[in-house]
Amino acid sequence: MRTERYCFKKASILTERLISYRIILMCHLKKGGKMNDSKVLKELAISIRKDIVECIASIGVGHIGGCLSIADVLAVLYGKHMNIDPKNPKMEGRDRLVCSKGHAGPAVYSVLAEKGFFPKSELLTLNQGGTNLPSHCDMNKTPGIDMTAGSLGQGFSCAVGIALGSRIKKDGATIYAIIGDGESQEGQIWEAAMFAGNQGLDNLIAFTDYNKLQLDGTIEEINDVAPLADKWKAFKWEVMSIDGHDVDAIDKAIEKAKTIKGKPKMIILNTVKGKGVSFVEAALVGCHSMSISAEQKESALREIGGAK
Repeated sequence: MRTERYCFKKASILTERLISYRIILMCHLKKGGKMNDSKVLKELAISIRKDIVECIASIGVGHIGGCLSIADVLAVLYGKHMNIDPKNPKMEGRDRLVCSKGHAGPAVYSVLAEKGFFPKSELLTLNQGGTNLPSHCDMNKTPGIDMTAGSLGQGFSCAVGIALGSRIKKDGATIYAIIGDGESQEGQIWEAAMFAGNQGLDNLIAFTDYNKLQLDGTIEEINDVAPLADKWKAFKWEVMSIDGHDVDAIDKAIEKAKTIKGKPKMIILNTVKGKGVSFVEAALVGCHSMSISAEQKESALREIGGAK
């Protein structure tokens, strides 16, 4: 009996410590704090994926595939690297993210809600009348969104312009951009890439969500962008290619990118469209934009909740 009481007491203490840790973690995150532990970043990525599912399921349809594929990079950026303040979204000298593949707005909204830019309850108003969360990113509506995007290619040009302006102002900001692999078929992407390379914009770190799928087919069969790394190198960019779902690899790539001077950096994220939800992954091209029923939402949340 004494042994049982001792074990029960130890288990109770451990449970209390775990609860306290979770409370401290969430308070730290809401205050814009940075997290260094990869397990915590993985937990944030899981929370982002759950939020994406809830957000898109609230209206029943949306661009879920390309949202889920960038959850990990968003977790690392907002969880550790970006200098931002949810209480002061327009803070001078802040780091900025331009999600040029603007249809992934729900993914960015999810991490912004996790960081405390606005209540998580607003995620359930996606694309509805009077919402501050349209289907595509809109800097005039959503706190924490630094550039409106949607027409593919244009957001990336804006990111390059922001990086140039930041360098002129000497405000110390790092400008991040996420582009799609289908978006990389746009000529405007390469005009911006050429300019950034020639200007040596080393305060610009871009990511390609290289999931190999686009709206109506595979990248290869529609208009192949391979060899992607060689193209960026030819435009005078430093290039890295990594597993886009490995938070440690993403973290290390960003850390390395920050040390490289004299040129912009491209981190190619090899990803799976719909990552984390098996029926979305299995839909392949069909998951670019798809309907999500109430039953599918619950199934997806259970699956994501069991992720490691």
